[in-house]
Amino acid sequence: MKLDPAVIEAAIRAVLAEMPSTGTDAAPTQRSEGDGVFADMGDAVEAAHRAWREYLTKSLADRRRYIAAIREAMLRPEHLDKMSVDAVMQTGMGDVADKYLKNKVAAELTPGVEDLETSAWSGDDGLTTVEYSAFGVIGAITPTTNPTETITCNTIGMLAAGNAVVFSPHPRARDLSVWQVQTINRALREAGAPENLVVTVAEPSIENTNKMMEHRKVQMLVATGGPGIVRTVLKSGKKAIGAGAGNPPVVVDETADIDHAAKCIVDGASFDNNLPCTAEKEIIAVDAIADLLKFHMVQHGAYELSAEQVKQLEGLILGERGAATEWIGKSATAILEGIGVEPPAGVRLLVCEATKEHPFVQVELMMPVLGLVRAPDVDAAIDLAVELEHGNRHTAVMHSQNVSKLTKMGKLIQTTIFVKNGPSFTGIGIGGEGFTTFTIAGPTGEGLTRPRSFARSRRCVLVGDLNVR
Repeated sequence: MKLDPAVIEAAIRAVLAEMPSTGTDAAPTQRSEGDGVFADMGDAVEAAHRAWREYLTKSLADRRRYIAAIREAMLRPEHLDKMSVDAVMQTGMGDVADKYLKNKVAAELTPGVEDLETSAWSGDDGLTTVEYSAFGVIGAITPTTNPTETITCNTIGMLAAGNAVVFSPHPRARDLSVWQVQTINRALREAGAPENLVVTVAEPSIENTNKMMEHRKVQMLVATGGPGIVRTVLKSGKKAIGAGAGNPPVVVDETADIDHAAKCIVDGASFDNNLPCTAEKEIIAVDAIADLLKFHMVQHGAYELSAEQVKQLEGLILGERGAATEWIGKSATAILEGIGVEPPAGVRLLVCEATKEHPFVQVELMMPVLGLVRAPDVDAAIDLAVELEHGNRHTAVMHSQNVSKLTKMGKLIQTTIFVKNGPSFTGIGIGGEGFTTFTIAGPTGEGLTRPRSFARSRRCVLVGDLNVR
């Protein structure tokens, strides 16, 4: 029986209230090895390499069967409950119900072997095909914000492309990540797959991550996380995919359906307590409709902060280098309580008017707190959105009925995801068309990663034959 997310959330709050920290200082627990989990990173990579060599002998039908087994395992209700609950408990971040949805779409909507389309040419000189082929062993670094979702979508995509994968999870999600890798391995074993196609270490650490990146049998690196780890993999000398930070702006102009825009912003910016890098991080509203937008946002679950409350919040949620870590991914109600305000029922998002220079506008807070900046007209709003996105090329949102202005913003902002007239999460397939991923590679240009992102293009030429025209 599926657990009620509201009941789960209440239980988690009670547990977290008794914890001295978010878990980073807790003594490590004993974790069993086996089922893809190793004490030593070198042993993990070697096992994955042996598995990949055996995987080369398997058919595409085999791959499809293995991917189906992973999906089935990750979609079991008890596993979805565990991943959603434990992610919040172990990291101290996010919302149980939203994580449940994220884990579900990761398993359902990540593309599989069907993504590996072959192209071909034939003529008097014969037949040439271009196919997607595996790199070999991929080293994948996963974040604390989307720990299980990233392991699910990376496993499906990387194995669909014919690779084995070594995961280096974030230490704050270590126990859950180890459980997930073991669960995937058991599902693969039952489906007849080679042992150790998906591996990790019992004690994730910076040292183990470095060992993985430096290992000569790791042919490709994929980093999902902050700018620091992305820069590191790009300097590795190996083929690397970097999915980095964003600061997604949302523009609302005078032609928009304001009530719809308000609901979309509240829904998108509060989703998983604003942890996704795709989530709206600041609002640029045309002055003529700014007050109406705020009115409707309050109707849909936003709370407008007073100037005094903004000052208090600055001292609470800002650290020396941006957002205070202990408040990342916390709920709007918890943040209000942190400044001594009794949260009104149903509050999901905090909003305040601010200048474009304010940290609530400039910094990717990754919590449900948004600054709203007024612009005199839509062209000024678009220019400001481009500035505030900081060239991350990640995600942007616009609410407008003016197709020309939607087109202008899309061209100027150059983000990997551009959502028009919807909440930000539609850009990753939640309520919008298209597949799902939690590795969005803006810095290296692959965009929303999929199996073909984790494969090489190979040309095979047969001279003089198999042209039957």
